[in-house]
Amino acid sequence: MILSRISIPSLGPRSKLFCLLLAALFLLSSCKKSTNNEPGSSSPSDVAHPASATPASEPAASQSEPHQANSIAVSSRPAGPIEFTDVTAQAGIHFKHNSGAFGKKYLPETMGSGVCFLDYDNDGWQDILLVNSMDWPGHKSANSYPALYHNNHDGTFTDVTKKAGLAIEMYGLGCAVGDYDNDGFDDIYITTVGSNHLFHNLRNGKFADVTAKAGVADPGFSTGAVWFDYDNDGRLDLFVAHYIEWSIATDQYCSLDNKNKSYCTPQAYKGQSATLFHNKGDGTFENVTRRAGLYDPTSKSLGIALLDYDNDGWLDLFVANDTEPNKLYHNNHDGTFTDVAVAAGLAYGEAGTARAGMGTDAADYDNSGRQSLVLGNFTNESMSLYHNDGSGLFTDVAPATGIARMSAKSLTFGTLFFDYDLDGLPDVLAVNGHVSDDISVVQPTVKYAQPPHLFHNLGKNKFEEVTGKVGSALARPVVGRGAAYADFDNDGDLDLVITANNGPARLLRNDNGNRNDMLRVRTVGTRSNRDGIGAKVTVKTSNGTRLFGVVKTGSSYLSQSELPLTFGLGKPEAAKTVSLVVVWPSGQKDQIPNIKPNQFISVKEGKGILSAQPIQLHGHPSATSPAQ
Repeated sequence: MILSRISIPSLGPRSKLFCLLLAALFLLSSCKKSTNNEPGSSSPSDVAHPASATPASEPAASQSEPHQANSIAVSSRPAGPIEFTDVTAQAGIHFKHNSGAFGKKYLPETMGSGVCFLDYDNDGWQDILLVNSMDWPGHKSANSYPALYHNNHDGTFTDVTKKAGLAIEMYGLGCAVGDYDNDGFDDIYITTVGSNHLFHNLRNGKFADVTAKAGVADPGFSTGAVWFDYDNDGRLDLFVAHYIEWSIATDQYCSLDNKNKSYCTPQAYKGQSATLFHNKGDGTFENVTRRAGLYDPTSKSLGIALLDYDNDGWLDLFVANDTEPNKLYHNNHDGTFTDVAVAAGLAYGEAGTARAGMGTDAADYDNSGRQSLVLGNFTNESMSLYHNDGSGLFTDVAPATGIARMSAKSLTFGTLFFDYDLDGLPDVLAVNGHVSDDISVVQPTVKYAQPPHLFHNLGKNKFEEVTGKVGSALARPVVGRGAAYADFDNDGDLDLVITANNGPARLLRNDNGNRNDMLRVRTVGTRSNRDGIGAKVTVKTSNGTRLFGVVKTGSSYLSQSELPLTFGLGKPEAAKTVSLVVVWPSGQKDQIPNIKPNQFISVKEGKGILSAQPIQLHGHPSATSPAQ
């Protein structure tokens, strides 16, 4: 205590009284400072950094003091091995996908459905939307609805589907989340076999189906979808992938054993063109597919990845095609796109033939400052890891990194980049499962349910499979389809939701991934779209490490991960700070110096940090005990 160090015997009574009063005032001031640094609060001197339009220089004196809450959080940081724990039941999630299968083996039954993370009520906690399909006409057994689970902030969720106005039957496949009217609340688009649905967020916990008014029903066999501002006018446009021309009346007969009907491959059907909807800014959209040069009825598209592969400030599209060449649509800055996939080395596999492209994602996995691509393919085709060489060319380095060999026997649907251990190198998740439930009849070594892959990024273009090293939950075989990540418990590390075809969705909590430092960043556009979709964020640490991320929708397979970016900053260091550069779709460049790690910050275009909260790096009772 400071009082014990104050010597007062030689002072007079008034001096003694003055010293005691001074000491008491000092202690009171200390208590008030401690109160102001409670978790969840932030003081302006710690977090309110204005954006700079010029390159960041030395931190200002008022920004040099370390954030008190961070030192508290670091001292209680988990130290055990990383484990993904299945918390589905204890979280209150009870969702089972219904494919409608009843023996006719209709092709859509193989597709499964996706999952989207979103914070639909802006409470700072990620909620979960699970897409569902339904029974076929004449074979009704029960109602099937999508499921919206509200995050209760305590590790549990509440099913609010009916309350939110989303209890609508549809043969749903995928979802995409974005604030298309820039009102500050994210809206929902669900793709289907049939007519798609746009649900407008009413800002009171409810959604309204505005599909007809908006003009985005887009009938057909829709799969993946992304919100993005392709013309940089500040409003989110909508790209919807389509698969094949299919109906109950045109369903084909196929057989694996020449005795019983099996599910057909897409080669038995004609393709279906994707659709581009331009946002008119009045709640309606215009179909500009042909005008934009995107009409292609030969495509059989599934996954979509947003990227600016040539760093020209305009978002491009990578579209994964199943048994047809993949597409890389370069944005021409004039409302049109050009497919450059062949020239870029992305259209075909190494053998020069089209592969069965499923899910895909884009990220800077090698800290080059450029977005590369990962792609899931069919059994015996292996996954693809396309490295962006920076010259407009991509090279499939999956064989060199080991990913091709490790994924050769899998049929990969959902795949994504995420830094599960927060070491600063994005890792790769691949969710697998076959399309034929009778595949073992003709290929005994190939299973319908398959375990996922988790490939740990070792740096220097090498990956290690660690699926069996992060607990038993992740390694469980499932008929995997969709996958998405988010920090649902706000402890700094990234958790997973994995969906299964005609099976239950699973919530896997990341335990102890937050033993490393991190920074979480949410973007808020002003001139750009409100979500900041397309914003490029570069983080530079005080030891010189550079990390790069792009705010995006879509990716994976029929799914979407959370919009906030998470940057892994590696091992904790007491004096560590980072600087932040955000390049917005409008061209605005914001630079913010001297940010402490282990915070969740919101950055507003042209303004700097709006808010910052220290991340609570707590452990979990079910987590594995620390390693010896």
